[in-house]
Amino acid sequence: MWIDEQGTIVRPPEPAMPARPAFADMPIPEDLDERRKAALMEVRKIRIQPEKYVAALRDWVANGSGSRYALSEEEVIRRSRGRPVEASMAAAHFELGQHLHRSGHQRDAVPHFREAHRLQPDNWTYRRQAWSMIDPRQGPTEEYDGDWLSDVRAIGAENYYPALEM
Repeated sequence: MWIDEQGTIVRPPEPAMPARPAFADMPIPEDLDERRKAALMEVRKIRIQPEKYVAALRDWVANGSGSRYALSEEEVIRRSRGRPVEASMAAAHFELGQHLHRSGHQRDAVPHFREAHRLQPDNWTYRRQAWSMIDPRQGPTEEYDGDWLSDVRAIGAENYYPALEM
């Protein structure tokens, strides 16, 4: 999210990274198991567009409201996503699951994570956090219907993050 000196939002929240993660382009070790190799190959396909984002950010810093990347109020509103009741309920279930897990009630947390997934299936944060609590590699488990590698392959790694609208 970009906020100008007057406190006005000139770009709504959007997934963006200032650089490509170094691990994404490192050689894949030969001794990795096949599932981890496959996951790293998918990571390499994730679209993050750091050069495009950094160039836009620098343009805004240099030109302020005159930057072509600073959006009008109408465009900020158009690009801002609403929060339907399902997203709010998913957030509540996710937080309850987090609390239960941290409190030592891991099994009791699972139904809340599953409900968060059901209510907001496109929220990767909810999925990855829940998967990681069961298996740090986010592999298939009995607790959840999906896993990172299978779900990324299903949507296409290039669709993991939405394309930047610049």
